[in-house]
Amino acid sequence: MAFDAYAHDDARRMFAFGLSCAEQSGDWHLRARLLTNMARQATWCGDPDSGLTHTELALVRPDRLTASERAWLQATRSRALANLGRGQEAVRAVGQADEAFAVRNPAEDPPWMGFYNDAEHASNIGQCLFDMALQGAPQEDAAVRLRAAVRGYDEVYTRSRMMTGERLATLLFTNGDPHEAASIGHQAVDDTQRLRSRRVADRLRQLRQATTEHTAIPEAKELGERITQLVGVA
Repeated sequence: MAFDAYAHDDARRMFAFGLSCAEQSGDWHLRARLLTNMARQATWCGDPDSGLTHTELALVRPDRLTASERAWLQATRSRALANLGRGQEAVRAVGQADEAFAVRNPAEDPPWMGFYNDAEHASNIGQCLFDMALQGAPQEDAAVRLRAAVRGYDEVYTRSRMMTGERLATLLFTNGDPHEAASIGHQAVDDTQRLRSRRVADRLRQLRQATTEHTAIPEAKELGERITQLVGVA
């Protein structure tokens, strides 16, 4: 919650305290979850190098983790690598994430890993490939993964569906079909009505920026106006 509210120092302190407790109690699963969240926060804050370090620490004993946990970690690692401009290593991490996900057994997972299903895995990989597409890599794989995630999320995961839909719409506005982008973007805004998060608001502002090149399309122009009404200008 602190991470979502941009209370980053508070989030870092709480993550660090939780990590210390997990390590003292020998809970490798909770340790991996905390380090994954720490990596996600660091990468979001523009420090993918620290994000990569956190995932490497979590993977120091992969034999103690379930396949689902390894898949989530490798997907998070791939995003840090992509943001560092290390594209080939990011692609290898995506492959490792897919390999782990293919052999997962949800019955082995700790209770908090129940969220990591097909849609969530597709979203995590899609967001890595999205970052790479913005750096000039082909966008087709990113679009495929993000579409699969948007289709796969149900109403329980409205927030995840919204943030993934925003990435897909932004990608398609940037280099794809702006009409499809507008449709997906409007759905993302519909999902946002029930959400209050500074991270969500910033994602929507990025989407609004992507609409500015397509104001001749009525649906795109309307999408930009809806986002402004929802999250303001700044």
